[in-house]
Amino acid sequence: MSTTSLKEPIVVGIDGSDHAATALNWAVDEARLRRRPLRIVHAFPAMVSIVGTQAHEHYPKVETEARASFEKALADAPPMDGLDVERDLVAGNPAEQLVAASEGANLLVVGSRGLGTFRGMLLGSVSMHCVTQSHCPVVVVRHDD
Repeated sequence: MSTTSLKEPIVVGIDGSDHAATALNWAVDEARLRRRPLRIVHAFPAMVSIVGTQAHEHYPKVETEARASFEKALADAPPMDGLDVERDLVAGNPAEQLVAASEGANLLVVGSRGLGTFRGMLLGSVSMHCVTQSHCPVVVVRHDD
């Protein structure tokens, strides 16, 4: 095995949901087992306006709320002592950002559903997009409701 492959991180996407917290816990354990770096990505929708600045006026609030959600998720996460951890808060379509983060990754981990409103779905739109578009294997972690 080459040393380059050992640098490929396990990437986990979080969004503040219980499903994402379960995925983060799983990813932390897996990073320890595989002795891999862990990259935690919280992507929040970038507000784009094609007819003025209204979206830009609300962007700082959206970013502040996303940062607070990210920090809470990290505070509630299991201990990551001894792991090489990268924390990324990124603006953009969450599904697209996670697929981009999967490039060069060893594994992408997502929760089965996020903060979407379709409670009856077994798989959310972001996790479905990641499963079909990722550049690496994907683990979808189920959260027992």
